[in-house]
Amino acid sequence: MDRPPENLSDGQPPFWKQRRNLVAFLAFLGFFNVYTLRVNLSVGIVAMTSSSDTRTSEFDWGPELRGAILSSFFYGYISTQLIGGLLGAKIGGVKLIGYGVFSTAILTILTPVAARYSVYLVIVLRVIEGVFEGVVYPGIHAVWSRWAPPAERTRLGSFAFSGSFVGTVVGYPMCGWLAEKYGWPSTFYVPGFVAIIWCVVWLTCITESPVEDKHITKEELKYIVDSIGPTDDTKISFVDYPWKDILTSMPVWAITCAHFCENWGFYTLLTQLPSYMNDVLKFNIGKGSLLSALPYLVMSIILQFSGFFVDWLRKNEILTTTQVRKVFNCGAFVSQTIFMYLASNSRSEIGSIFCLTLAVGLGAFAWSGFSINPLDIAPQYASILLGISNTFATIPGIVSPMLAGVIVQNKSAEEWQWVFLISSGIYMFGAVFYGIFASGERQPWAKIKIEEKNGHDNKTFENVA
Repeated sequence: MDRPPENLSDGQPPFWKQRRNLVAFLAFLGFFNVYTLRVNLSVGIVAMTSSSDTRTSEFDWGPELRGAILSSFFYGYISTQLIGGLLGAKIGGVKLIGYGVFSTAILTILTPVAARYSVYLVIVLRVIEGVFEGVVYPGIHAVWSRWAPPAERTRLGSFAFSGSFVGTVVGYPMCGWLAEKYGWPSTFYVPGFVAIIWCVVWLTCITESPVEDKHITKEELKYIVDSIGPTDDTKISFVDYPWKDILTSMPVWAITCAHFCENWGFYTLLTQLPSYMNDVLKFNIGKGSLLSALPYLVMSIILQFSGFFVDWLRKNEILTTTQVRKVFNCGAFVSQTIFMYLASNSRSEIGSIFCLTLAVGLGAFAWSGFSINPLDIAPQYASILLGISNTFATIPGIVSPMLAGVIVQNKSAEEWQWVFLISSGIYMFGAVFYGIFASGERQPWAKIKIEEKNGHDNKTFENVA
């Protein structure tokens, strides 16, 4: 039956002393750093290739070359999604995430030197950054498969993921301010050094599982272990995973489709919004980068509440897990379809900013749907499922900036209209597909059989939160 488990949390330490909340907080900061390491180039490339009252452009890169630079990260990123999922299931996600972000930060710091040597070296560095960062998202589901009690999955997972959007909120104006005040190289140096500090804290303080944590209370450890049950699959070889069942499962493809569609609109605006603000709305880099952060501010605020709300609806059996995933995911996509369409037809500054803000911001509800869904249907394979979905969901990061570069040749409002209309149609397709095929129930191929210690019978363990 598709319902949350019993509440086993009696005798827990206070909220602020629970180690799983520390994991969530540091994961939040980790995703914060991941996204400041991404948006810095979106802002920096504007400062590198355009002039203002306080600076002159240093590089003469046309729109198609800028699109190629912005998308190059995702060529590396797409290559390690499934690898990250497999490694996460096998060895855990903590070290995977820590060393992945650390490597990305080092390469980010080297980018200004590379840019002054060759634009092609910048592209190579961004590809390699993508390779290292590609393990981070699958890795976090490996962490949650060991740390997140089923009744708290949405709350913990949504809060951690919201760091991505807060990082975008802070990263856009911070990088814009750094570029104006200290020059474009500082947009790479500052995020890089901050991320290195985070890596040291993360790798020092967080263990792969609560069993290994020396500071967790017995009560919290018992609660987590009893709630999650047996999900450890590390003794099974890669070839023994139920690949056929995974790859023919429509709920898996529903997650993958939703992830692709959400990322199309998200990456389009993540990489192109500063350019749109500059081309059409005629904002300078400081004002443009500040307003570009507004949609992600709305998204990060909504995520703080949507995760709690989803778990409350499930805990009180107002909606089943399947129903709540579909309502939040599809409702968000339909809303994003409408506002992205309205943005494509808006000709006023206020109207464009309002519609784009809601088109991105309402995606927070979708993240409480598809992004947590792998933990519902197959918790022990969740990192692998996210690796699969994020492989396809990385394609928009490659295609959408290059497509925008091809469409937007004259920097006109009519050209940008097509960029937004394409995103609107893709959101609508995602709403329909996820609404038909998604599920919140643990799939038959993900149910674990364990032998009774005092007998020969097998028992199927089914944690269906």
